Amino acid sequence: MMIKVVVPISGGKDSQVCAKLAVEAHGPDAVAGLFCDTQFEHPLTYEHIDRIADLYHIQIHKICAGSVEEQIKKYKKFPGGNARFCTYNLKIAASRDWYLQKAGSKGFEVWIGVRSGESSARKKRYANRTEDELMPMHEFMPKNYPKTLERLNVMARLPILDWGTQEVFDYLDGEENPLYKEGFGRVGCFPCLAAGDKHKELAFGFDETGAKHLAIARSLEPIVGRSVFTSKGGQLRNDSGQRDCFEGCALCAI
Repeated sequence: MMIKVVVPISGGKDSQVCAKLAVEAHGPDAVAGLFCDTQFEHPLTYEHIDRIADLYHIQIHKICAGSVEEQIKKYKKFPGGNARFCTYNLKIAASRDWYLQKAGSKGFEVWIGVRSGESSARKKRYANRTEDELMPMHEFMPKNYPKTLERLNVMARLPILDWGTQEVFDYLDGEENPLYKEGFGRVGCFPCLAAGDKHKELAFGFDETGAKHLAIARSLEPIVGRSVFTSKGGQLRNDSGQRDCFEGCALCAI
């Protein structure tokens, strides 16, 4: 059977719900997942990607366009704010190229786990959108996806746009990534280096993987010229003894 739906899979709850919904709507043979590996994920997430494939009997294609560490070395900065270069290069651009390659003559729908309740900006942006609506990929992300995809019949759908967080967990009924039960509100890079310091601290102190990723982040600080921790509190809690490792952090001591 031809693929009708492609679901970008992160290992998180929202994309998993999209995969489960797509299989219920079209059957497993018509659904494929796409996992863009940043090489900065937790082993439990990698295991969960395979578990999703087994749970819903779908193939999940795995692609890798490089690593978070390589991206930080290239740009000489940590991701944050509007500088989400790792997301763009390792996920958005990588998936775009995959869609262009795989579209063929019939195209497919891309079911994306975006929920309007996650932020006021999303609520405003998608105020006039519906869960059953198909939209061109370039309308979903105007700066990131070309109009060529629409001509190839690759269209976006936001099937859980109006879902709440508890509704997502209820629907998954315990099948979600086990990291959620460990207190992580979001799953993806471990941690997302563009996130707040409390999230970073939770991940860095969680286990051996967290410690390994902290060591990687610390090794990048001399290249970036600042601490991986961005808040004054985060720096005070974590950067004692690190002052000589990188330039540009003296302001946190004022």
